[in-house]
Amino acid sequence: MQETTLDMPVPRKLVPFLDSRARYKGLYGGRGSIKSHFLAERALENSICNPGYRVVCIREVQKSLEHSSKMLLEDKIKHYGLGQMFNVRDSWIEGPNDGLIIFQGMQNHTADSIKSLEGFDLALIEEAQRISQGSWDLLYPTIRKPNSEIWAAWNPAQPTDPVDKFFRGPESKGDPDILSIEMNWRDNPFFKQTAMYKDMLRDFRRDPDKYKHIWGGGYKINSEARVFNNWKIDDVKRPARGIMLYCGADWGFSVDPTVLIVTYIIGKTLYVWREAYAVGCEIKDTPTLFDNVTDKKEEIRVWPITADSARPETISHMKNHGYRRIRPSRKGPGSVEEGINFLKDYDIIVDPSCVNTIDELTMFSFKVDKQTALVTSVLEDKKNHVIDALRYAVEPLRGPKVRVA
Repeated sequence: MQETTLDMPVPRKLVPFLDSRARYKGLYGGRGSIKSHFLAERALENSICNPGYRVVCIREVQKSLEHSSKMLLEDKIKHYGLGQMFNVRDSWIEGPNDGLIIFQGMQNHTADSIKSLEGFDLALIEEAQRISQGSWDLLYPTIRKPNSEIWAAWNPAQPTDPVDKFFRGPESKGDPDILSIEMNWRDNPFFKQTAMYKDMLRDFRRDPDKYKHIWGGGYKINSEARVFNNWKIDDVKRPARGIMLYCGADWGFSVDPTVLIVTYIIGKTLYVWREAYAVGCEIKDTPTLFDNVTDKKEEIRVWPITADSARPETISHMKNHGYRRIRPSRKGPGSVEEGINFLKDYDIIVDPSCVNTIDELTMFSFKVDKQTALVTSVLEDKKNHVIDALRYAVEPLRGPKVRVA
């Protein structure tokens, strides 16, 4: 944690926000990530450090001040003992040295009325995923005072949402004037002490789609487009002696993960017991990654692993480092679809520790036609690295098997 001049704690992940000179700064992610709290504190700090600083807090629709960030700012003023610097009025807050914080809804603005915000130093947009294209096109050229900034916080809904597209779209990459930081509950060091923690755990176990969007900050998905609906999250025990194991590996590159999945089957239920997952894993580090998939490092080396055949040099390296029973997968026309259909014939139970498996089972989907919005039969080629490892794992079901000693 880092602290500011007002001794407001700053999570390490948000330090770049303080250091950046970008005009546009966005925080996106799920609930419980302190996005709103952090921006409220920074707005108050800027008001104290800059005489006459003016802030407009924006939402697309603001039915009343109860639906604005005014209450949060009032709580922060009280918490940090700033009552002598800020004068809270019924509908606005007076800051130090004629500073001002106001609260407005974009739906009430026209091309003429928006001009009243031209002299403001900061526009702070809450629930930015709701901002329409028209509102965004009105707002960002209006906040144009020298050194002015626009901050946004949002829980992503769709990649086509105007603010999300502006901050995270391909055109924003490498732009020094745009900073975006993903924040989720895991980035909040105080989250486990809050009442929301139990709510998160409940959704994590019972409703993966809801968890991924609300808490994980993932885009909303079309449930009809989701490939796998035959799974749930529950504790998966170490397989008993004599249970056959099925392991699969997918190799990563610079931005793709290297994955190992350890599963077993009882009846028509596939249990996902353990996973190893690392982005940017070098070949030389892969044996160590796999060794740590369980608490018994030596056992994984005697289990059979079916691995992506596209990287024979990695398979050879693993064999030379003790993984004698690793073998390449079989590939051919239709092999992906065949493997997916095979997995769909089973009930799948995933241990809560396998967070990346949960992520991909939630997000892996069929393509949706952009013109008609109809779900196609074509699989999306993304969020599928764990899925690939699962396909490889069950490939040898009719071949050699290993039992737990």
